[in-house]
Amino acid sequence: MRGADALIAALERAGVDTVFGMPGGASLPLYDALPDSPIRHVLMRHEAAAGHAAEGYARASGRVGVAFATSGPGATNLVTPICDAHMDSIPTLFVTGQVRTALRGSNAFQEADVIGITAPIVKHSLSVERADDIAQAVLFLVSDRAGWLTGRNLIVDGGEFPIG
Repeated sequence: MRGADALIAALERAGVDTVFGMPGGASLPLYDALPDSPIRHVLMRHEAAAGHAAEGYARASGRVGVAFATSGPGATNLVTPICDAHMDSIPTLFVTGQVRTALRGSNAFQEADVIGITAPIVKHSLSVERADDIAQAVLFLVSDRAGWLTGRNLIVDGGEFPIG
């Protein structure tokens, strides 16, 4: 099973029914996995809009708000909604793409240290590099162990998982 399929399946098992996002190169495999899923995707015109929509969804529904973005500038465009969700204790999950693990630290195209950038404004940041680890990571992130009762947010940095 591809990592993208494992992520979508894990989100389904966690009860996620809606995600907000802006497709980009590193996140396209997530979008390839969505048509076979009951999860509704709301296409946004900017990553920040996707993040704020996920935050609004969480406020209105009482469920975890989920946003997808691609690597690099797509991920950094989520910083304002991430900080806003953190400041207001809104439960959110932000999933970003990332360059392959072997390219990290090489100034690869659209590479950004998303975990380092967002560390001060999230409760948990995880870099998932193996498809086998995705289900466990999502279960941890949306369970009480991750502290959803306190309403904090987190980042899943895609690493290599969206790639075939």
